[in-house]
Amino acid sequence: MKLAFSTVACPEWTLDRVASFGASGEFDGVELRSFGHGSTGMACDPALTASAKVRAMFEEAGLATASIATGCRFDEPIFPPVIGRAIADTDRSVREAKSALHMAAAMDVPFVRVFAFEHRRGAGAGSERLIVERLGMLADAARNTGVKVVLENGGSYPGAGDIARLIAEVDHPLLGAAYSPAAALTVAENPIDAVNLLADRLWMVKLKDLRGGIPCPIGDGELNCAGLVRHLARHAFSGWIVVEWDRLWMPELAPPEAALAQAASRIRLWATESLPSGRSIHAMNGV
Repeated sequence: MKLAFSTVACPEWTLDRVASFGASGEFDGVELRSFGHGSTGMACDPALTASAKVRAMFEEAGLATASIATGCRFDEPIFPPVIGRAIADTDRSVREAKSALHMAAAMDVPFVRVFAFEHRRGAGAGSERLIVERLGMLADAARNTGVKVVLENGGSYPGAGDIARLIAEVDHPLLGAAYSPAAALTVAENPIDAVNLLADRLWMVKLKDLRGGIPCPIGDGELNCAGLVRHLARHAFSGWIVVEWDRLWMPELAPPEAALAQAASRIRLWATESLPSGRSIHAMNGV
């Protein structure tokens, strides 16, 4: 497995500072949160800098860019029904996600993260058909880019089974899962069962810990982070674990340096404990 941190932990950092911190050796890569071109909410939003410059910056730091994490969701209704396809901007979310695909391709980033999100009240199966249709359009657009799409659980799709169903309906080799155990708390899902269910469609695990619904250091909360990491290591998970520390949404949280370093240390310890003959996670990655 490979270990990254999400820039939701450090929205005020520049990309130079993100790369410098990542180069310290605690992490293999970084997930760049992006709100798209024209955004101003994060100093390290990759959409604010030329793609070639971002790519060179992280290559020089020896740090992989694991993914571009977007907030793109595909539940926007078509209104009026039927005729709305002709007169409304029904594919705006797909265009925004395609823009992230192109940015990722230019930066040599392997994944773009998206969401499905909410069922519309009274829309029934039609709402989900729209989500599936749009996910399929995005996956088709990923062809020839070298980028894959990862669907994260949340909203009306909180569990692994929910996103597994959507992925199966789209049935596209470029669409997989980014599983967040924290987002599945509402359905009391066992994260080990969840990753087993997603199987080879699990390309990324988004890891944070909570105590009473509030983020806390990984390993100090109510989620069985240690058990999940050990399980992934024992089963030779080769995807990304992305550490999240939600200061973008909760600026009152402690500064990111210590929280991220502690998370990396604990995750590597848990993983190493589960490997044959005490081999390190770095050794499994060829480092």
